[in-house]
Amino acid sequence: MHILILGAGVIGTTIAWNLVRDGHRVIVVDRQPGAGLETSYGNAGEVSPGYSAPWAAPGIPIKALKWLFMRHRPLVIWPLADWAMWRWGLSMLANCTAARYEINKSRMLRLAEYSRDCLRELRAQTGIDYDQRTQGTLQLFRTQKQLDGTGADVEVLRRFGVPFETLDRAGCIRHEPALARVAEKFVGGLRLPGDETGDCFKFTQRLAALAAQAGAEFRYGTAIEGIEAQGGRVTGVRTASGLVTADAYVLALGSYSPLLARPLGVRLPVYPVKGYSLTVPIADPSGAPESTVMDETHKVAVTRLGDRIRVGGTAELAGYSTRLREARRGTLEHVVTDLFGAGGDVRRAEFWTGLRPMTPDGTPILGPTPLANLHLATGHGTLGWTMAAGTGRVIADLIGGRKPQVDMEGLTLGRYG
Repeated sequence: MHILILGAGVIGTTIAWNLVRDGHRVIVVDRQPGAGLETSYGNAGEVSPGYSAPWAAPGIPIKALKWLFMRHRPLVIWPLADWAMWRWGLSMLANCTAARYEINKSRMLRLAEYSRDCLRELRAQTGIDYDQRTQGTLQLFRTQKQLDGTGADVEVLRRFGVPFETLDRAGCIRHEPALARVAEKFVGGLRLPGDETGDCFKFTQRLAALAAQAGAEFRYGTAIEGIEAQGGRVTGVRTASGLVTADAYVLALGSYSPLLARPLGVRLPVYPVKGYSLTVPIADPSGAPESTVMDETHKVAVTRLGDRIRVGGTAELAGYSTRLREARRGTLEHVVTDLFGAGGDVRRAEFWTGLRPMTPDGTPILGPTPLANLHLATGHGTLGWTMAAGTGRVIADLIGGRKPQVDMEGLTLGRYG
């Protein structure tokens, strides 16, 4: 089968790899000059099934109000005249109940756990290297109230058989020795030993090269202008280089997917939530994290990637703006210097921003659309890197007429009616 994939981020590239391995003819189109140059470029570096949870959770509306008064707040909302943003926000608020949180988290966890297994298999098959580590994630709590409030998450983890450890201060230091220098700043943590870390950009670039060697064609520097359809099927994709046709199409353009789908009558409840990161050269390895430390107060992750520290976080609702705002840099610098001040040289840090494609319930949208030959792979939010390998396998199975090995209940557009 001839398949056209729109988007060469980590999601589109992993789909391309799986499809070409299945013997399909694959073309990938992307406006950037290479793979993984948008949201996949500078994310937090976490492959974190255990930390897979929707932002829509009980208590979030009240927390959001408190965050507005924090200097280093994890959430920033720009009051835009954008109905799509407000509709998305209202839908997210509707998911902030205990019942919806449990359903949404279980769906996300199911796909994320499957995806981690697929990533390990892919790594064994290819020998691909991307500064990976398999030393878990530590969710760090600065207050006793945060530590005491983990009950609901722990119950879901226990139900799905996800390994975890609840740690006191000494336990956190045992796994992250550099935290001994700032022991007075936290009370404990929740460790997820099955989680991994790695450079998503390196992975995407190297997997794209492997897919190209296997026969996939990557058309970089090619702007996508629109999708044409007739008789309930896609008939082609308009690009700056002309019309491209195929037997089947995969929409994997992250936050931009709704803009391409809307003229087809397909409404995707996906909205860009802007995130930021710093990439800091390591100055003192003994003062750097061993894996990922997630600062629960500021919702910022600090991850070791080879000879660098990646600091990623904050959520900004600002439409499709990719403007770098210095206030957000200040938050990231505060967290990394507060916890790992001796580890890296923030004066030489690379400051970056990207748009995360978020759904109101946190779960991505995979699989079929009302158009018979158009498939979706979007809405992964902050977990595109975590869910990429599993998404690639799911889409390849669906296109190939096979039943995916992960339960698809609640993972498709159908859950929105």
